[in-house]
Amino acid sequence: MRPLVFAANWKMNLGPAEARDYLATFLKAYSPQPNRQVWFFPPAVSLEAVATGLGNRADLLAGVQDVYWEPKGAFTGATSAPLAAQAGAKAALIGHSERRHVFGETDEQTGRKLAAVLEAKLHPVLCVGETLEQRDAGRTLEVVTRQLETALSGGGGARAATARVTIAYEPVWAIGTGRNATPHDAATVHAAIRAWLEQHEATETRILYGGSVNLKNAADLLAEPELDGVLVGGASLDPTGWGELVRTAAV
Repeated sequence: MRPLVFAANWKMNLGPAEARDYLATFLKAYSPQPNRQVWFFPPAVSLEAVATGLGNRADLLAGVQDVYWEPKGAFTGATSAPLAAQAGAKAALIGHSERRHVFGETDEQTGRKLAAVLEAKLHPVLCVGETLEQRDAGRTLEVVTRQLETALSGGGGARAATARVTIAYEPVWAIGTGRNATPHDAATVHAAIRAWLEQHEATETRILYGGSVNLKNAADLLAEPELDGVLVGGASLDPTGWGELVRTAAV
């Protein structure tokens, strides 16, 4: 059985001092739970504070929200995968919907980033998902498959890369809008992604769901066996509420 993953994406929130206070509260209240892991993706300026603050807990890890594909160079404002690793990152979000739709990141650029993350021996969390327009046009699976194929071919070939990646399905239309995919909606797309992964001999790859996940709906979502965890934004910013979500969503 694959361990459940609860991934907290803090986005552009919680600086280093706030991150340390957050972890002091969270770690005091949250003890290791069977068969589940908690991953934190703070802003880059807080990455080292989080990585250090997690200590040696095997069930917790720190990750970076984004990387540039070059290992070093004249790329002002960018963070490379090797630099993130030096700061304590063990994982990296790749192709988050905000990177794609706010910053204009292409599928090909996502693939180059994924390859760089694999080269740096970090664990990539590849985000895929469709817009409302694409969903209404019945193109969900077409879009998700294209994103998978392009990113993973950029990661050295789908068969080789999928063994070292976690997928996060995040329907763009359900992020920060108050709209949610139902558990059945999420499970249907997860099943299609899993079928694609199995075609590429990746039977152990975990698939997370991200899209306005909160304390009220997490347990119902995770009751679907196709879901291996959740990628959570706003509901992860309060350490007490986040600890409650992780504990309450036991399945």
